[in-house]
Amino acid sequence: MPHSANAYAAFDKTTPLGPTTITRRDPGPTDVQIDIQYCGVCHSDLHTARSEWPGTVYPCVPGHEILGTVRAVGDAVTKFKVGDTAAVGCLVDSCRTCESCKAGLEQYCDVFGFVMTYNSPDKHLPGQMTYGGYSTSITVTEDFVLKVPANLDPAAAAPLLCAGITTYSPLRHWGAGPGKKVGIVGLGGLGHMGVKFSRAFGAETVLFTTSASKVEDGKRLGAHQVVISKDPEAMQQHMRSFDLIINTVAASHDLDPFVNLLKRDGTMVLVGAPEHAHPSPSVMGMIFGRRSIAGSLIGGLPETQEMLDFCGKHDIVCDIELIKAQQINEAYERMLKSDVKYRFVIDISSMK
Repeated sequence: MPHSANAYAAFDKTTPLGPTTITRRDPGPTDVQIDIQYCGVCHSDLHTARSEWPGTVYPCVPGHEILGTVRAVGDAVTKFKVGDTAAVGCLVDSCRTCESCKAGLEQYCDVFGFVMTYNSPDKHLPGQMTYGGYSTSITVTEDFVLKVPANLDPAAAAPLLCAGITTYSPLRHWGAGPGKKVGIVGLGGLGHMGVKFSRAFGAETVLFTTSASKVEDGKRLGAHQVVISKDPEAMQQHMRSFDLIINTVAASHDLDPFVNLLKRDGTMVLVGAPEHAHPSPSVMGMIFGRRSIAGSLIGGLPETQEMLDFCGKHDIVCDIELIKAQQINEAYERMLKSDVKYRFVIDISSMK
């Protein structure tokens, strides 16, 4: 039988989020029911809640950086037991049979696309959309639940489920490591994790920011150098020197200044999803260096678990500001001003 959970939801694209009650399924044979303790606040939540991306169905309960305690498990569950710490990221199901899913790349599911943690049709509760982590409980099939190393602070680990894996995945895929020079564009929720991971991988790590006030913080987080991207002379010093650049900026901007920093065969990977398209990059800047612009989307379940284990080994978590659920609308406004270092996390106990 379904059960109810407290939640915070958007009811339309302009009204502030507010408290509500939602329906969750009780665990089936392969399900894990989690009492949510913490949920990170991603910029995607804001985009979706305000219909800045198409397809929002209201009421919408955002949240896909979820960490909590296992309350119940189905009879066939083998990886989790009651009392375990568990996490859920951006996806809660996929077709599981296509080439991408079989490769552990469920985020690129070729059949119907993955089932998002929120704002996807819920096949378990027909007629309802999936609801995310701004809630007291969630039930997810075991294969899409992740283990969290015990040494990590749980509140600060929650945003690893999106901000963490979104930067970890391209750094791993494009081979960041010793002997490589890696640039991270933007110092926000994603960018600060990109700096931490790039440094932990052993790469020469350079942060690009438009804000001089972030120079010292960038170095504290692990950047070997911090470059003010609006300074042409500072940019000129790094021309044709980067193996890889991870661009985390979620606002439309000119990509050419960063393309020109790439070595021959270098790649800039876009992980920020702007509301409006970037201006078209110069073809000349790409063909004269055989450079590439690529994209990357979160990570599959095996790589996300690998990332969490890596964080446990290297003691890496997000820099967070813990808030109550009742502060979510203020948090959204502050996010628009980049007034957070570097991720809001909701203390879900405030909903009880």
